[in-house]
Amino acid sequence: MIVADTDVLAYLLLPGDRTVLARRAFVRDPVWVAPPLWRSELRNVLALYVRQRRLALDDAIAVQEEAEGLVGGRELPVDSARVLSLAAETGRSAYDCEFAALAEHLDVPLVTSDRQVLASFPRRAVSLHAFATDAPDG
Repeated sequence: MIVADTDVLAYLLLPGDRTVLARRAFVRDPVWVAPPLWRSELRNVLALYVRQRRLALDDAIAVQEEAEGLVGGRELPVDSARVLSLAAETGRSAYDCEFAALAEHLDVPLVTSDRQVLASFPRRAVSLHAFATDAPDG
């Protein structure tokens, strides 16, 4: 099990230069969990893609539905006090701290490509590249 940052989920479902890494991460561990916030974050990414005409609205809706099938049911609440404590300690957004707090609570890695998250949570956050590089071929 991993806590998948929204960027990793987007890389998995939206073809791009990191899609192969995200697929390898999924092969390595297909049980991805996230705080409920991931839905809004992914919707924001998809809305940007639609505004930039990189994705049709129907395709964006299909990607959101696919993501909800992948992560839905494995959305776990986070402790607000811990999220706020992490935000105060690191200066990171409460959004980022939700993912870190969940990973900490579950004692699993937070897989991300966000350099600031990686720097702020060095004991918990693992880069997508490092996680996927250790994955078996599949």
